[in-house]
Amino acid sequence: MNAPELHDYLVLSRGQWDRDLAPQVIQSAIDAFYAWYERLLAEGRVLPGQRLAREGKLVSRERVQDGPFAEAKEIVGGYWFFRATSLDEAAALAAQNPCLACGLSYEVRPVEPQRASAFVPSNETPGSRG
Repeated sequence: MNAPELHDYLVLSRGQWDRDLAPQVIQSAIDAFYAWYERLLAEGRVLPGQRLAREGKLVSRERVQDGPFAEAKEIVGGYWFFRATSLDEAAALAAQNPCLACGLSYEVRPVEPQRASAFVPSNETPGSRG
């Protein structure tokens, strides 16, 4: 019997730590995260990602401006990729992340394998939900 086909899902870590938590509680969640992450790496269920630096630039046709660019709840702190058979399975993996208990959230998105086309609705198409 063939193994189910795995697909890539981008995971964006969003938000900030709960303000009322002691640093020791947050560090405990971070330590648990890295144990969870290393286990998933060893299982081939996650592909490496990175934390993102605080500074950045927003580049548009009008200008280049310094960040940050979003409200605290929308801040992207890092990224990695899940390897899963479905979006539901990838979301279930994200739901196991120990840092959820400390205020962070995770956006999980399928990686679109097709090249962009002006003739196919996508995230960039006005009025389209992709």
